Amino acid sequence: MKITYLGHSCIHLDTGKHQLIIDPFLTGNPTAAAAESEIRADYILLTHGHSDHIGDAEIIARRTGAPIIAIVELASYFANAGLQTVGINLGGSLSLPFGSLKWVPALHSSSLHQNGISLYLGVAAGIVLDIEGLRIYHAGDTALFSDMKLIGAQRPIDLAFIPIGDHFTMGPEDALFAAEWVNAKHVVPIHYNTFDLIRQDGEHYVTDLLKKGIQGHALKPGNTLDTAALKL
Repeated sequence: MKITYLGHSCIHLDTGKHQLIIDPFLTGNPTAAAAESEIRADYILLTHGHSDHIGDAEIIARRTGAPIIAIVELASYFANAGLQTVGINLGGSLSLPFGSLKWVPALHSSSLHQNGISLYLGVAAGIVLDIEGLRIYHAGDTALFSDMKLIGAQRPIDLAFIPIGDHFTMGPEDALFAAEWVNAKHVVPIHYNTFDLIRQDGEHYVTDLLKKGIQGHALKPGNTLDTAALKL
């Protein structure tokens, strides 16, 4: 499986048979490594409703026919726009042809600013994917919280995408605890360096992860991880 970091919190997974994209914020993202028109997707997964996460979800869904899978209120927002959606809630899981998904808690807000007001779009979430024998965790936007320990309790996380930007999410110090608490083998830092407010040193974070026995990968937008090469 090839996993590509497209900038900010956007991840593309390619199993060869199935294409998944998580939080496709590309248009208006100064670090984006692809245009929305280049994205192939069979499924669109969203962690929450902020514009820097749902960005191009609608236009990709209309072009590809891919369903949007998200927390029920966020799914309903897109369903009302005439798109195919699957609503899910925290703790809920879903079996699909490529494997299974589970939405897990995140500590963050979830809304969209429209016509001068904030439209509530349900709770923020993280996503655990069981795919090709691997367990992958996308934390979405979140603060550090102790129940992260439960996410990796039954089975370690093979690859975790964890925000380190600070200000709107946890920063690098808390993200070190998060990596340990979810029992991650490999970690890719996300949600940083897109804007000045969330500027961080991803390489320094990766160095600190290694001191804890965790392999880190400070991917540049457009970089790809091959799970076979990582021996995952």
